[in-house]
Amino acid sequence: LNMGIDINHKNDRKVRRTEPKSEDVYLRLLVKLYRFLARRTNARFNKVVLRRLFMSRINRPPMSLSRLGKNMAKAGRDGKTAVVVGTITDDVRLFNCPKLKVCALRVTDGARSRIIKAGGEIITFDQLALRSPKGQNCVLIQACRSHREAVKHFGKAPGVPGSHAKPYVRAKGRKFEKARGRRAGRAYKV
Repeated sequence: LNMGIDINHKNDRKVRRTEPKSEDVYLRLLVKLYRFLARRTNARFNKVVLRRLFMSRINRPPMSLSRLGKNMAKAGRDGKTAVVVGTITDDVRLFNCPKLKVCALRVTDGARSRIIKAGGEIITFDQLALRSPKGQNCVLIQACRSHREAVKHFGKAPGVPGSHAKPYVRAKGRKFEKARGRRAGRAYKV
């Protein structure tokens, strides 16, 4: 009698998104469009855009105008379209907004008015698909995911040697976590 092999099924489930969690009909239409483009073109650009359309809000962090301008000022990027699968926000610290050609899921009112005032252009992803179906003359840009406030608290517990985690403190005053271990005058400073 031959015994069968019991196959281990604990790794069978693939944990990755194949569609967005959102029920937004306009996002779903974009997914339909880019699913088609990813399948029918040989451009990796469309596959990346499709994957980013599936992502959660945390994985699609907002991009500020200043960071966008800095990215587009790099060599060989003038005249190209900046593609951000997420939101573009205004930055009051930026004094002069450069002329930008931008494609994004969403642009805040302040950022929109500044881009247009500077002689720039804002297009949507369906317009981008018509203009450059293979992502020609486009620069895919992402904002930094690790700049969320919550990320500052991650890692080793605050106070532990070698930890740079930010403690959850009620206030930043003299009486709150400012004694032993926080300054040299009180035993030691971490």
